Amino acid sequence: MTSLPQRMSDALPALLHDTLTLVRCESPSADLAAVARSAEVVGRVGAARLGVQPEVIVLAGRTHLRWRFGSGPARVLLLGHHDTVWPLGSLAARPAGVRDGVLRGPGCFDMKAGLAMAFHAVAALPDRDGVAILVTGDEELGSPSSRELIHTAAAGCAAALVLEASAPGGALKTARSGVSLYQVRVVGRAAHAGLEPEAGVNAAVEAAHQVLAAAALAAPAAGTTVTPSVLGAGATANTVPAEGTFTLDVRARSAAEQQRVHQALLRLRPVLPGAQVSVDGGPNRPPLEAAAAAELFARAQRLAGELGLAPLRSAAVGGASDGNLTAGAGTPTLDGLGAVGGGAHADSEHVLVAELPGRTALLAALITDLLAGQPAVRQPAAGQPAAGRPAAGQAERHAGLPAAAHDAARR
Repeated sequence: MTSLPQRMSDALPALLHDTLTLVRCESPSADLAAVARSAEVVGRVGAARLGVQPEVIVLAGRTHLRWRFGSGPARVLLLGHHDTVWPLGSLAARPAGVRDGVLRGPGCFDMKAGLAMAFHAVAALPDRDGVAILVTGDEELGSPSSRELIHTAAAGCAAALVLEASAPGGALKTARSGVSLYQVRVVGRAAHAGLEPEAGVNAAVEAAHQVLAAAALAAPAAGTTVTPSVLGAGATANTVPAEGTFTLDVRARSAAEQQRVHQALLRLRPVLPGAQVSVDGGPNRPPLEAAAAAELFARAQRLAGELGLAPLRSAAVGGASDGNLTAGAGTPTLDGLGAVGGGAHADSEHVLVAELPGRTALLAALITDLLAGQPAVRQPAAGQPAAGRPAAGQAERHAGLPAAAHDAARR
């Protein structure tokens, strides 16, 4: 019998064709018509491999797709998105194609190759009963319309397998920081900057105080970052500014840290007499904590060994994905199962072609293993480490806790 990795190697031309077909349909998140066109292409490619048309779900004008197999509830959810950060016309400057073993094109790594992998992996399953595939169209915006759809799809599942691209070197993403987004508004009082600046309340100065207070909430040792980003105050050079605003991007590896920063920001108070400060926003995505991925990563390690693939590595990353939402809903989640490559959101975006067959084989084996209810780690023989379990002295490297890699801050 042909091995699963060999079957996926034989299917590589078709997998590349499907990936390029998806990449060549541009799908910037903010363009509803473009996302709808992309959904048509994703649906057509998926249906050709799976033999089943998807459900088309339009929420707030954004187009999402869902496949469900079997008559019972889903037990394994495959999760991905087809929207990208690239504006229409990007293909003209960055044509999609394969050269010297590298596939390039806007959105190929993040994450249209992962979608093609999902279709080919599910098509290879001996039994699809209990599998669901959800492809959303607004992930790059923070999933405003698909959030509840994701929660519903993940509810009751034994696992959510996220087809986002891998961390550097092909590592699976076993922890992701939670994301919180804020806008801080400062109100002062206008006055002439030359005649009577003392009569004003300078919103720019008050904003500076608040920026420093917010930034001081970061806790690098805990992996918590608080980053002031867009900042503005005033309208004319000769006027004490009456208003100012700035935005904050907060990343935290634990729910406790996310809440600590949130509560502290809500307690911000003005420094200058007469100034007012208000804070809007809050947590956008909860952390994907390492505990949510530990069992699935151990399972994937074992299967990689059985398939003859290279040992898997794990990474904690600063970027967020829809895997944060499934983990936050209590569903065991393993992320970064998609393509190996790099350059997400950058001109250098690419996928390593040679890695696609093995990754797709691993995905198919992981789904089959989960559906069969096999244990994550087999009991070791006397004196031997368990399959998929690091030997003594290696546990910290594979635990998924160190921040070995960080995603680009996408939201």
